[in-house]
Amino acid sequence: MTTWIVLLRGINIGGHHIVPMKKLGELLDGAGFSGVRTYIQSGNCVFRSEIEDRDRVGETVSGLIEGEFGFRPSAFVLTPEQLEAALAANPFPADNPKAVHLQFLAGPPAKADFDGLRAVAQPGEDFALTGNVLYLYLPHGAGRSPVAQKLGQFIKADMTGRNIASVKKIAEMARGASD
Repeated sequence: MTTWIVLLRGINIGGHHIVPMKKLGELLDGAGFSGVRTYIQSGNCVFRSEIEDRDRVGETVSGLIEGEFGFRPSAFVLTPEQLEAALAANPFPADNPKAVHLQFLAGPPAKADFDGLRAVAQPGEDFALTGNVLYLYLPHGAGRSPVAQKLGQFIKADMTGRNIASVKKIAEMARGASD
């Protein structure tokens, strides 16, 4: 059995694309995934599966949601090792967990205007792309950050973001699932 982490993009935000985590867990369990655990309402799942193909896992999860709720979210499928590597590669101080955000990209960006993004950044804000993870350092908070607000204008990629505290919690869940 393989342990998988699925991060869903764009669910339960602003009253749109509502997916109750309890119902999601039931759907995943009913589809044959085992040890299903979810974390907070932003669509974070950890489970074990006989399926060893990442794309098939993502398609299955997105398809289950589409069948039940009528929309198909992007599903970012990671192994525990990939999530741990993303945490280890964080170039920013993690002493303020609300300041560090990881954006998981589906692949290389179609467009990456880092100079433009840097031009709108507030003093102290920073970012770095390592592999398919864009790290954001937003010491004034994501809600007030022009980098966070304008990210999609400068980086064209399918992505989903989590703060580092959430990523650490999901990694902890995955470690428990692999035991």
